[in-house]
Amino acid sequence: MGRFCISALFVTGAAQKIYAPGVVEGMLAAHGWPEALIWPAVVLNLVGALLLVTGFFLVPTALILAVYCMATSIFHYLPDDPWQMSIFVKNWAIAGGLLSLAAAEMREPHG
Repeated sequence: MGRFCISALFVTGAAQKIYAPGVVEGMLAAHGWPEALIWPAVVLNLVGALLLVTGFFLVPTALILAVYCMATSIFHYLPDDPWQMSIFVKNWAIAGGLLSLAAAEMREPHG
């Protein structure tokens, strides 16, 4: 159930990027990153969510998604904006959950 709950965040993240790409493209451009990176992010969100739910390649998926959450948190580090800071903290909390998931799976693989 925990993997399903975390995967829901990535599915909704992909949906937001698909239906309102301008927001993310603007964030990417503001940091000097290519706007086209939105599309690999959509794929990563959707494939990552699917792999979390199914449990296939769970440890590498959790680790990759944790790094993704940490890296993308830089777009939300705006100390004067409480809403963006809550997203910043949420990204680190998700990363922590994913790291815990990977650690638990490495201790007791469930196949």
